[in-house]
Amino acid sequence: MNYPSIAAQIVAAVGGRENLSNVMHCATRLRLTCLDESKIDADTIAELEGVKGVFNAKGQFQIIFGSGTVNQVCDEVLKLTGGQPVQPQPKAEAEGSVINRFIKMLSDIFVPIIPAIVAGGLLMGINNIFTAEGLFVSGKTLIELYPQFADLAGMINLFSNAAFTFLPVLIGFSATKKFGGNPYLGAVLGMIMVHPDLMNAYSYGTGAAVPTWNLFGLSIEAVGYQGTVLPVLVMSFFLAKLETRLHKITPSWLDNLTTPLISILVCGFVTFLAVGPVMRTAGNLLAYGISWLYHSLGFIGGRSVRPVLRPDRLNRHAPQLHRD
Repeated sequence: MNYPSIAAQIVAAVGGRENLSNVMHCATRLRLTCLDESKIDADTIAELEGVKGVFNAKGQFQIIFGSGTVNQVCDEVLKLTGGQPVQPQPKAEAEGSVINRFIKMLSDIFVPIIPAIVAGGLLMGINNIFTAEGLFVSGKTLIELYPQFADLAGMINLFSNAAFTFLPVLIGFSATKKFGGNPYLGAVLGMIMVHPDLMNAYSYGTGAAVPTWNLFGLSIEAVGYQGTVLPVLVMSFFLAKLETRLHKITPSWLDNLTTPLISILVCGFVTFLAVGPVMRTAGNLLAYGISWLYHSLGFIGGRSVRPVLRPDRLNRHAPQLHRD
C-alpha cells in the first residue's frame, strides 16, 4: 500500500492543506477537521485504496482505515501539512451542544494517549500470567515453579505500571496542547504532580504520616497525584489560559523567560494549595458514587442480580416422595 500517495489524495480531496484545521487518528479512523466542509469530496476518498468507509460526525470528517493502517496514513498526512496543522477556528469548536463539545474535548485529549494505556494494560496481563496463583499449578505461581523468570516478571511489571504511575504527565501534555498552551509545560506540570519527593498517592489515607509544607502560616500536604485524572485536567486548562494571557501582556524580550517561569510557579502552587486537594476529593466522591450505583441498583447500575433461593420455599413446591 502506497501510504504517501493515499495521503496526498486525501489532502487534495478535502480541499488542500489550507482547508485542514486539525489532523488526528484513533484506533481505526483518520479524523480530519476542515474549515469548509463543502470542499470535501467524500466519494473520491471512499474509493481510495484501504478506505473502508467515510462519514461526518461532530464536526469531524472521519475515514475508516482499520488498526495499523490508520497510523501510517495519518503520519503521511501530517508530513504534507508540515506536522503542525493550523489551529481550529473558534466556530468549529462552538458547534454542537455543550455535552457534545465536552465529549469531543475529552476525546481529543485521551485518544492520543490510548496506545500507552493499551500497552500498559496488556503488559499487566502478561505480568498476571507470571504471578497469578493456581493458573497452571494449584497453589503456585509460574515464577514459583520457574524462579529464573522472576526478574523478567519484575521488569514487565515495571513496564506495565509506568503509564499509570506517570499518567498526569501524559494527560498534562495532551490536555495543555488541546487547550492551546505549550504541551511541554503541561508535561512539566504533570511531572511535578508525581515527583518522587512527594508522598505517593497510593499511600495517602493508609494511616502513614503525611508530609507537609508550611508556608506563610499555611500547611500544604506534599502528596502526589499518581493515577489521577481530574487534578491534571483542571490544572492543564488553567496553565494554558495563564500562559496565553502572559504571552499577550509580557514584552517580547522577556516572554521566553518569564512566561514559562510564572506559569509553572503559579500553577504548581495552585495545584497543591487548592485545585489538587479539591479535585482529589471530587474524584474520590465520583468513584464512591459509581461504586454505590453498581452495588445498590442491581441491573440498573449494571450489576446482574441473582435470585436468592430459600430452601423453605423450594421445599414447599417440591414434589413429595411417599413410600408405599
